[in-house]
Amino acid sequence: MSHDALQWKPSRFNAQSETDDGGLMLYNSYTGAIASISAAERNQVLDWLKPSSPVPEPAPPLFAGLTEQGFLVPAETDEMRRALFLHQSMHAQDSMHLVLLVTEACNFRCNYCYESFPRSSMREEVIRGLEAYMTGRAKTLSQLTISWHGGEPLLVPHIIERLSRSFMAACEQNGAVYAAEMSTNGYFLTRERFEQMLDLHVERFMVTLDGEGEVHNKRRGLNGGGETYQTIVDNLLSLKQVDRPFEINLRVNFDNSNLEAVSEFIPVLRDLFADDSRFKVYFRPVGCMGGENDLNLPVCDDQTKDTKIWEFNEQAIREGLTVSSFISDILLPTGAVCYAAKPNSLIVGSDGMLYKCSVAIEQDNNRLGRIHEDGTLDLDMDKLALWTTSGEETNEKCQSCFFRPSCQGNHCPLYRMRTGNRPCSYEKRQIKKTLRTIWLQAQREEAEL
Repeated sequence: MSHDALQWKPSRFNAQSETDDGGLMLYNSYTGAIASISAAERNQVLDWLKPSSPVPEPAPPLFAGLTEQGFLVPAETDEMRRALFLHQSMHAQDSMHLVLLVTEACNFRCNYCYESFPRSSMREEVIRGLEAYMTGRAKTLSQLTISWHGGEPLLVPHIIERLSRSFMAACEQNGAVYAAEMSTNGYFLTRERFEQMLDLHVERFMVTLDGEGEVHNKRRGLNGGGETYQTIVDNLLSLKQVDRPFEINLRVNFDNSNLEAVSEFIPVLRDLFADDSRFKVYFRPVGCMGGENDLNLPVCDDQTKDTKIWEFNEQAIREGLTVSSFISDILLPTGAVCYAAKPNSLIVGSDGMLYKCSVAIEQDNNRLGRIHEDGTLDLDMDKLALWTTSGEETNEKCQSCFFRPSCQGNHCPLYRMRTGNRPCSYEKRQIKKTLRTIWLQAQREEAEL
């Protein structure tokens, strides 16, 4: 059957947005494709994306592009079945993601933190258990990703080094790809420590700065009092000298009390980091996560969150900063699924307890079991199922949503458990602004070339 004889229909997973110059941004959540269409081609493309639009013969390259990227699919395609299959493929056993709480102690006391710091460094028997577990598990893996978390993981760099070396060896022996990332407050992220982490394959970092000087220090001070802003900034600036690839996401948390300060902070970030695109900005609203500070948090309402995130992103791009790749990653197929909802993802506490969600550590249905010194896991499969099957399987709105392949109704299983509502990501709720942000970033990068 010739290409031309096929009948095509627009994918149910398309979203579109207008660009400032009269062009079009197209996005498909099943293929993850994002396309920018010029103003001149726009009407032609919109015509082709109408149901039962006739196929041009011979098909011009632009039309072929729409079919290749999945914006147009063959008329007989069952896209609901495709989405279901994508959902099932997340259960594949050859990739694994572990979040390791190498210490649950922290040298900071942030005023919106939900952690209670009951335990300190990871116990020796837990470290040995992880080493033993991975020696066996790596035989069936094609990919292992480790997220170093805490408390503050850089309080115990020796543990990170020891486990990293062990995991790297296990992966190398079995031909698995090893990658790692870290959330750190940045206080101990000196150039020397940073280079050590890069040697251990930690190449993506999240460091939080909540405003300039005083604003940051008030929100993110040292345990026992004391400033942290200048130490973090000096550390980060020293990393510019490192001539290796890495990504540092500068996370800026906002709530009603620092909206103004964040806006004023963006030009400061520009002066500090706009000359190095390895530093990226990531604006996120503070949420009530069940910690004891919840009652006092000046949390923004949904509408404020939804508008402010994109206002800040656009301001940052205008100033010459790069926005975090987390934003475009979320648009990829399964990219908006929370790690708590992924069957092959687990959190290991410093005492060997196994969890799904880092926010609800004390919640009974989040305590799935433990890891033993010999590397065996006790896992409550019923609790595991609760986290991994709380989305699209039961929700018709999720099933028919254009964003389904990206989030599968599982952007935040905890939110669904606590409220019974659909947990939609900011990127989905504001898909037009999301696409506009990506477009603005691309325009700026083109202008710089």
